Parts: sequence; C-alpha cells; structure tokens
Amino acid sequence: MPQSTLAVSFFFHLIATVVWIGGLVVMSLLVWPETQRVFGTDSNVYEFLARLRKRFLPLTHLSLAVLIVTGLVQTVGDSNYEGTLQFTNTWSRVILLKHVAVGGMFIVGLVLQFWLLPALERAQILAKHGKDDPAEWEQLHRNEVRLTWLNVLLGMIVLGLTAWATAL
Repeated sequence: MPQSTLAVSFFFHLIATVVWIGGLVVMSLLVWPETQRVFGTDSNVYEFLARLRKRFLPLTHLSLAVLIVTGLVQTVGDSNYEGTLQFTNTWSRVILLKHVAVGGMFIVGLVLQFWLLPALERAQILAKHGKDDPAEWEQLHRNEVRLTWLNVLLGMIVLGLTAWATAL
C-alpha cells in the first residue's frame, strides 16, 4: 500500500478519534460540571445540555464511519496483519481487544442514544408541563453520567491499546 494512502488514513483516523473520544472527555470533565456549577439544576441547563448532545451526535456518527474505513485501510497496510480472524501474534490480539473496547463504546452509545436520551427528553417535556418526577429525572441523569463515564473509560482503554499496538 502506498505510504501516502496510509498517511492520509492515519490523519483522518486521528481526527475522528479526537472528535469522538476528545468530545466525550471535554463534555465529561469540563462542560457538564461547569454548566451545573454556574447554573445549578435549572431546567434551562438540561435543555442546553440536550442541545449540545444533539450537535455532538452527528459528529460521533461521522467519526465512527471514518474510524471504520480508515481502520480497515490501516489494518491491511500493517505488516503485523496476518488475515481476517487470525490472532497468531501479539499485535492482532491487542487489536482484537481494542475492537472489543470500541464495540463496548458503540453499545453504550446505542443505549444512550436510543434509550436514555429519549427518556431524558420525555422527562424534560413533562417538567415543562409541571408533570415531572424529580426522582425519575435524577435517576435518568445519574444513568447518563455513569454511561458517559463508562464510554470515557472505554475510550481511554482504546487509546492505550492503540499505543500498545503501535509500539509493536
């Protein structure tokens, strides 16, 4: 494979990684805590965070697509690659673990996007109409924070395994 193709693939792979994992880290470590410190638990805070989520989701979807395509290019171009489902060397086993972690991130993302976020939106609509259940809202928010931190942890594992595979 030409080095220029591999270099372009690495470039876009890194950009997509920064958007996906970097976005999770920035949201978790900076945006959420500071927004709540400044504005408290006002319902406008949750509306603001919901708007941020809606802007972030298309970026994560695009990043995932870029990661899949560029990852395939890089895998085929790596001298350690011995074929599909061949785990005969350390590199291929580390890449397998990395893909398991990415799969975990994908599953957590699906749970967030298709179960938790719609439930949060429903709770927010009910709150606007004075029919909210604060206990349910708190539980949903705690679940969102936990799942997001799980995704951050999995993202750090992905980065660590990537570093390991790159060093081989």
